[in-house]
Amino acid sequence: MRSRSGGSTEPQGRRPRRITAGRIGLYAFLLTAALFFLLPLWIMLVTSLKPMEEIRLGNIVALPAALTFEAWGKAWSSACTGLACDGISVGFWNSVRILVPSVILSIALGAVNGYALSLWRIRGANLLFGILLMGAFIPYQVFLYPLVRIFSAVGVYNSLSCIVIVHAIFGLPTMTLLFRNYYAGIPADLFKAARVDGGGFWTIFLRVILPMSTPMLVVATILQVTGIWNDFILGLTFAGRENLPMTVQLNNIVHSTQGERAYNVDMAATMLAALVPLAVYFVSGRWFVRGIAAGAVKG
Repeated sequence: MRSRSGGSTEPQGRRPRRITAGRIGLYAFLLTAALFFLLPLWIMLVTSLKPMEEIRLGNIVALPAALTFEAWGKAWSSACTGLACDGISVGFWNSVRILVPSVILSIALGAVNGYALSLWRIRGANLLFGILLMGAFIPYQVFLYPLVRIFSAVGVYNSLSCIVIVHAIFGLPTMTLLFRNYYAGIPADLFKAARVDGGGFWTIFLRVILPMSTPMLVVATILQVTGIWNDFILGLTFAGRENLPMTVQLNNIVHSTQGERAYNVDMAATMLAALVPLAVYFVSGRWFVRGIAAGAVKG
């Protein structure tokens, strides 16, 4: 901070010079919360790097004395997921094939819906939005059997297109809510000026609104990538045997035992399954906070 004469001045307010009970309690809470979330991750990581001889000793939090990545290689390429022993790599590529079109389709539909409901003032928009949001509060297990019957009737059940459509349907309420609230904060004069210049529905969306949506697109991508990648029940129900996602393969590895249970392989497979969501959060974390603040619920 500088004074009017150009010289520097000290910041206003006093810097705390002593540790209070409140600050001790705050740091204790933060440390406890960090340990609560990080300790299981630490145990999984160090267990995956130990040979079984060392795991039998029972010290689960200790660093590995004989560091080895053998369990990671086995989890990726040769762990048994039932009758087949092809590792978790098959499920990884199935998850990628499911993830990419599902994320693109659900975000595209949510962005268009949010744009239409917030800026075009469609008749009955609030009622339609309320009905759409009801789907976000109903357990999706309720819809499983009706959807199975519908997709079976149209001939797409147990296919890649089936699971992609299902993820797009279940992601639509949340994506619409996020984009509607984000676009509601855009100045109306900007939208009106675009209409005066002759812009139509798609022209305004693609050339004016969408380029301004980067923070919310990042938030939507993080949410959808995490939700779709970690999904188990929808992939198990709708994907079919040829497209089972990584979470289903992970479940099969953990629950398929032949002789001694290989805890290091189980933990390595779990870490491999979690790498994609963790990478997305680390790469785009600052955009996530910015987008959530921009898309907070308004009026």
